[in-house]
Amino acid sequence: MLGAMSWIKIVILLLFAVIIGSLASALFHLLKDRGKTGRTLKALKVRITLSIAAFALLILGYMAGWIQPHGIVPPPQRAAPVQSQ
Repeated sequence: MLGAMSWIKIVILLLFAVIIGSLASALFHLLKDRGKTGRTLKALKVRITLSIAAFALLILGYMAGWIQPHGIVPPPQRAAPVQSQ
């Protein structure tokens, strides 16, 4: 069974995939219709709405403790202080 940390990551990844698909759809309609229909605008509105939802989900996941921020490179380990005698 998936824990809270796993399902939130899967949902975020699916949202990002749909966002990219919506962006590709907007590009397709822009090139095909030459701006004569509103399909490009509709696809971009969907992308913006999904992006806001993804951002809100990231904030909610962080505040609920489901996801933890981390850097690409972990911070360096600090050496133990040397005691002088």
